[in-house]
Amino acid sequence: MNPPLLSTEIPGLAPFVRGKVRDIYEFPSERLLIVATDRISAFDVVMPNGIPEKGKILTQLSAFWFEKTEGIVSSHLITANINEIEELKLDNHLKKMLDGRTMLVKKASRIDVECVVRGYLSGSAWSEYKNSGTICGEKIKNNSLKESEKLSEPLFTPATKSETGHDENISFARMADKIGREKAEILKTKSIEIYMFAEHYAKERGIIIADTKMEFGILDNEIILIDELLTPDSSRFWDIEDYEVGKSQPSFDKQYVRDYLIFIGWNKEPPAPVLPPEVVEKTKEKYREAYRRFTGKTR
Repeated sequence: MNPPLLSTEIPGLAPFVRGKVRDIYEFPSERLLIVATDRISAFDVVMPNGIPEKGKILTQLSAFWFEKTEGIVSSHLITANINEIEELKLDNHLKKMLDGRTMLVKKASRIDVECVVRGYLSGSAWSEYKNSGTICGEKIKNNSLKESEKLSEPLFTPATKSETGHDENISFARMADKIGREKAEILKTKSIEIYMFAEHYAKERGIIIADTKMEFGILDNEIILIDELLTPDSSRFWDIEDYEVGKSQPSFDKQYVRDYLIFIGWNKEPPAPVLPPEVVEKTKEKYREAYRRFTGKTR
């Protein structure tokens, strides 16, 4: 097994932005080259060691979902096959390293809102509901919901980045003030449509999608999906066979990392602790299992 890929440099391409997980490069003709590394973040902090092959799973799973949801909304994806990117000149070593984890995409203007859809009561939404009876500031009629319980209908709970770099839940009204009501309504409608489509698809394969977040951009006056879609980094995936209302659920995502960090009492501020080998291995297994369940393929 190759060691995790934590950073990249591509000769001849200028970095556009380096995110918590992805290295993004400028590419000719208003396009971007996105490389998903094996970095992993938790509580908005990047861990010092990564998860081997994670970036490949994120890239291939995003490409899978972009294709599946094309009928709902278009995406920025041009290709996730490195052999189809003819202008990309790489030596054999670098091409092998980037193969499977690289997407060529259309360059869109990003809408600065994260579109979160919640179908089940979990994570920060459960903590807030337990304390105040609200979810992302919205009063919930049912005051007797339990942890991990399915909501009567999916909730759209947008978020934005605060000055500290952490996600901050905002109301739909605030989102509409920020980006315009018409645009906000489109994002809400499309996000819920994608979630409902994916939830149905996932359940047929033994997975519950508890919640997920999406990002959108504008290209040629059209709203399109960007970044990633329905991956273990952006969603909570639960095994239907293990699902039990009233408690936290084991997940096919980085919740295993979060649980470890909570267990050791980390204060959620940099520097992050090194993840032990058993946490790395278990997390890798969970990502691979989610990929297998959704696509029917193995990595």
